[in-house]
Amino acid sequence: MFLGLDVGTSGVKAVLEDEAGALIASAGRPLALSHPQPLWSEQNPDHWVEAVIGAVDDLARERPRETAAVSGIGLSGQMHGATLLNRDGRPLRPAILWNDGRSQAECAELERRCPELHAIAGNLAMPGFTAPKLVWVAKHEPRIFAEVAKVLLPKAYVRYRLSGEMVEDMSDAAGTLWLDVGARRWSEKLLAATGLGLDHMPRLVEGNERSAVLSPELARRWGMGAVVVIAGGAGDNAASAIGLGAITPGDAFLSLGTSGVLFRVTDRFAPVPEAAVHAFCHALGGLWHQMGVMLSAAASLAWLARILETPEAALLAPLGISVERPSPVQFLPYLDGERTPHNDAHAAGALVGLRSAAGRADLVQAVLEGVAFASRDMFAALARSAQPITELDLVGGGSRSLLWAQIMADVLGVTVHRVEEGEVGAAIGASRLGRLAATDEAPADVCRKPQRLQSFEPRAPQRAAYDDAYAQWRKLYPALKECIS
Repeated sequence: MFLGLDVGTSGVKAVLEDEAGALIASAGRPLALSHPQPLWSEQNPDHWVEAVIGAVDDLARERPRETAAVSGIGLSGQMHGATLLNRDGRPLRPAILWNDGRSQAECAELERRCPELHAIAGNLAMPGFTAPKLVWVAKHEPRIFAEVAKVLLPKAYVRYRLSGEMVEDMSDAAGTLWLDVGARRWSEKLLAATGLGLDHMPRLVEGNERSAVLSPELARRWGMGAVVVIAGGAGDNAASAIGLGAITPGDAFLSLGTSGVLFRVTDRFAPVPEAAVHAFCHALGGLWHQMGVMLSAAASLAWLARILETPEAALLAPLGISVERPSPVQFLPYLDGERTPHNDAHAAGALVGLRSAAGRADLVQAVLEGVAFASRDMFAALARSAQPITELDLVGGGSRSLLWAQIMADVLGVTVHRVEEGEVGAAIGASRLGRLAATDEAPADVCRKPQRLQSFEPRAPQRAAYDDAYAQWRKLYPALKECIS
């Protein structure tokens, strides 16, 4: 039996998989975000640990025999979060998260300090990454910076609390701007640009390698054996790729979680920093991946539901499972800034084209389409370096909506597949990495593609209408940038 743990932004998911790859049980615990100032996004690292332990407690209570049989654990998690620890291994401040935009000025400073950054890290300096956050801390919280002994990413902090070991995998480490992504090792030059050294970093492993062993106390708590292996694991998107069997160059998927991610597997380090495309290590050795990232995907629909004080399902129901024409209202989904292709932490969202005849359904449709248009921006950015994507799997919370899946197919002009277990892809991927670490099986034998539940083909009339709507939508960001950013 294998346990997968996904430390997300809004919650923790835990899943149990058996040796046949079947999902046996799952549990989850919510997490709260803190926004103490504009552009800030933080969490208490200990809340991640409490949520993980609570979720596994739930599994142990509901499925004691299966939980006790766990031999391998895998971790996935939100990327980029700066978790600063003192010499005693305790957090010095709340973790600064991936969607925190305070360090825009520090990004420019970091690129001035290290002109080779793009070539080594394969990415632009963006506020979401970890390194600019440390430059910000050094400038604005120097006493805290002086006490920093280790910098861990969210799942690495959870691993540390589960095992006592400070270890990170290549895929998550690639999102720090401290990794030489092509060589798959920490870069002393990039670390020095932020006033850090190799001693501030955890040990590196591949995602399917053994990184640690579960502590005896927690093993006893959950009735497990004496040696429960913890895999290196992966950043949330690389873990989702493992769960989807995306381990062959050219495999692609679109995740509609809190953020939105377009992910494509590559067999080489293929950076495209000028298009704000991320080039990271995959969770398996010898593989890399490209990602386009939007910061507010399903979060955009959640925002509208909160503003209208209406559950998301109730917002979507009146639109059915397809729409025949674009909404007369257009939406920019830049509620927390944007990465691909704009790299603008100060970008803001907007609803444009409002008239007295506009109703709630028009706003809901506009939000879904705005996220789809932003996804099309990411498609265009990735197409600069390789052949266009012709089909993709849809995962994340947004994948539950048949309407959104059809809008995606019509806007992107490609076949979109809803897949089994699309909402727990990262946790499933984590469990499979845990299995690989515990059993040394071949990845191709474990990382199988999930069953496709439903496929959505682009419809020609709607595709043409969306081409026109997209052309108009693309004018909004440059036109509104100066007055709403």
